[in-house]
Amino acid sequence: MTWSVFIFFASAAVILWAGGSAAAMFARRKMAIALIAAGILVYSAFIAGFWITLGRPPLRTTGETRLWYSFFMMLSAMLTYIRWGYRWIPAFSLVVATVFICLNLFRPEIHDESLMPALQSWWFIPHVTVYMFSYSLLGCAFILACVSLFRKTDEYLPAADTLVYIGLAFLSLGMLSGSLWAKQAWGDYWTWDPKETWAAATWLSYLLYMHLRQGSALSSVTSAGSEAIARQNSPAIEVASHSNKALHRTLFLLIFSFLLLQMCWWGVNYLPSAQGFSLHTY
Repeated sequence: MTWSVFIFFASAAVILWAGGSAAAMFARRKMAIALIAAGILVYSAFIAGFWITLGRPPLRTTGETRLWYSFFMMLSAMLTYIRWGYRWIPAFSLVVATVFICLNLFRPEIHDESLMPALQSWWFIPHVTVYMFSYSLLGCAFILACVSLFRKTDEYLPAADTLVYIGLAFLSLGMLSGSLWAKQAWGDYWTWDPKETWAAATWLSYLLYMHLRQGSALSSVTSAGSEAIARQNSPAIEVASHSNKALHRTLFLLIFSFLLLQMCWWGVNYLPSAQGFSLHTY
């Protein structure tokens, strides 16, 4: 199966995902899940066929990682919809997945069977796929943060927290497997390559978000009485203003962390410091 047939599989998958997203918006839960799952199966059929044709995992180029991100984005959206029932999450996730599909259609790459010796390792597949899955989970958390910011509500933060916790766990596994792979291939666990530096910054940013959210959860119990006293001695608008500022800081940090993640994934390709030096440009 060659790249030339990607447009047909991608179009079929997007149509199914769009139908599932529409069904979710109209509260047709079973139909929504069935259509989204069918789209995922169609999309995965192309990935499997393309893998067989290349004779290697399609994980080497930027376009190939975009292929996996679209797949995992809709998988994460379906899981999020099943768990929390947010009817709009499949539609927003579809927009993200479609953008990356269109990038692959409008900027096709030359795919060949070659694979540099360092990539001919059993670490290659789990390292990249774990990263892509973590990116998709954190992408869903980013969508929840944007909707929360737009609606000025913390209703979706518990779901975003769970996605960040799981996503960061997979991100950590990706970094760990990459370090072990680097030691095996190049003799060092960490070289402060631009990709590694941005990965560390991204990891720390999400860790800070988790710390702030955990601190907020712990303080909410003790602050309940304090807020009651504050309402007696201060105008209600001041208490609400303080709460809104804390919410905005949290949401902006989550959005900022996702932007760091984009630099970690593909932004490093355009950094002058990475040209001719980084092992992670592709």
